[in-house]
Amino acid sequence: MPQIVVLPHATLCPEGAVIEAPSGKSLCDVLLDNDIEIEHACEKSCACTTCHVVIREGFNSLEDAEEKEEDLLDRAWGLEATSRLSCQAIVADTDLVVEIPKYTINHASENH
Repeated sequence: MPQIVVLPHATLCPEGAVIEAPSGKSLCDVLLDNDIEIEHACEKSCACTTCHVVIREGFNSLEDAEEKEEDLLDRAWGLEATSRLSCQAIVADTDLVVEIPKYTINHASENH
């Protein structure tokens, strides 16, 4: 079972975390199942960027992002070459190191 290392995030995971993750599950679900309350305003339907993460290690083990995800990522705060929407990134069989960006863009909660 692959291991997910979540780097420290000031509010969601101040100490960081190491999680055993079942292959085939979305990274968002793995985080939520382990009490890391990552935002997912669109209920994991690939319609926002609130669950944006940066994959620091293991990025190439993930399936390529589909066009819809790529289009949404263009609007994410702090976009990097290894950014993914955690609701679309399916854990494979390789360990991952994940960083949750400091900020997220949530149009619903920001009254846009």
